Amino acid sequence: MTQERGVGDTVARALAAASPPKGTTVREWTLVGVTELGVMRAQLTEVLSPDAHARRAGAPEWVGQLVLIASELATNALWHGDPPTTVRLVRAERAWVLDVADRALDQVPQVDSDRAPGDGGFGLQLAHLLAADVGWYATGETKHVWASFPR
Repeated sequence: MTQERGVGDTVARALAAASPPKGTTVREWTLVGVTELGVMRAQLTEVLSPDAHARRAGAPEWVGQLVLIASELATNALWHGDPPTTVRLVRAERAWVLDVADRALDQVPQVDSDRAPGDGGFGLQLAHLLAADVGWYATGETKHVWASFPR
């Protein structure tokens, strides 16, 4: 992986280019602004915790982690990408996959490894900590950042 010096001497490395596990799209959201993130988070929690009793008791920890990463990746796409942002939840054979797309093909996702607290830039770091795998790929019109979580 390449490392580059960025603003304020922050070290950044390109996110690994890789295809996500294949699966079936369970739900998709199209976002044009950060105000839509709350609805996406609530609906994502509902999809992953379909039992009303389980939702009242609190979603399992892994659901909260997946929803957090969905929010972080979508926020990154909204701030750094070219809207609209599309968030897809995919059910693969052994994993849940979040696939977040925008149209900023010229921007390779970067993981900032030494940014100061309060300066932002922790979304991809959190994804690396909480997800089983993280990567990105591009199609003809969109750039996708994805994270997978064991089912």
